[in-house]
Amino acid sequence: MVFVYFAALIFSFVILFKTADYFVRGASGIADVFKIPKLIIGIVLVSLATTAPEFSVSVIAAILGNLEISLGNAVGSVICDDGIAIAMAALFAPAAILINCRILKFTAVFLISIDIFVYLLIRNGVIGRLEGVLFVLILVVYFVIVLKNPNYRMDVSGEDKTFSPAEQEDHLLKRKAEIRRCVFLLAGGVSGVILASFIVNWSAVHIAEYFSISETVIGSTIVAIGTSIPEIGICITAARRGEGEIAVGNILGADVLNILWIIGVAAIVRPLHVELAVINFTFPYMILIVAVMLVCMRIGCRLGKVKGLILFSMYLIYLGLMVVFFT
Repeated sequence: MVFVYFAALIFSFVILFKTADYFVRGASGIADVFKIPKLIIGIVLVSLATTAPEFSVSVIAAILGNLEISLGNAVGSVICDDGIAIAMAALFAPAAILINCRILKFTAVFLISIDIFVYLLIRNGVIGRLEGVLFVLILVVYFVIVLKNPNYRMDVSGEDKTFSPAEQEDHLLKRKAEIRRCVFLLAGGVSGVILASFIVNWSAVHIAEYFSISETVIGSTIVAIGTSIPEIGICITAARRGEGEIAVGNILGADVLNILWIIGVAAIVRPLHVELAVINFTFPYMILIVAVMLVCMRIGCRLGKVKGLILFSMYLIYLGLMVVFFT
């Protein structure tokens, strides 16, 4: 039976990388049509789609009472996103990924702040419903700030001023057609990515159980990797297509969503009770790798192969420590 799980894993990878390409093309097209910085598209639109598997797995795990998997998946996904997804984007990109440091500054401070804030709240081993509601409200405020801040918009002054009435009508028709095309690519891409991710997750969990890996390790490693496959696939695809800003925005947005949206809603469904030993290892390590990733992006406002190797090495160290401490 284990061979069936491995076959499903390989098949889902093929689906993932093909549909991820459609998704990136659609997201990039939306950014061009509406003159939105691609980093913002990544932070808001792409990250909401790619964290759907983490959201579903963590909420279902909370409903079923698998609280360690629920929280471990969210925290482990952040570590996986920063140590694998963005690292692979830096390694596969044809050139160093340029970072919009103006946008990065606010997002970086916010991301580190919420990571520390949530860790301080969870050090008693419990995240209750009221804390879950608070996390979701903080997320709403964050998105409002991101979408309303004029500094996050491109300069579109002068657009369409030279068009005659006939040219303007033709331009609008082409624009509507482009929007429909991008929406179709986005819908098809995200459907394939999410479907493939659930297959990956299903097969990975069964493989882990077959080899008798503990629930804590499953949640923070196998399940986290499985549910982070969309971010990994889209980051690599975006980087190879020269859309590095989408990859960066995707990870920054996914990190915020994993902490505020996924943990928040899971806690609302059922208060999360977890082992302090696990929390006191995974949360500090998560904060460390997030901080290193943000520093790497800030230095020179670019992310190259050396920085990608540093982040990937940190993930390998994390896996090694998980095996040593919790198996």
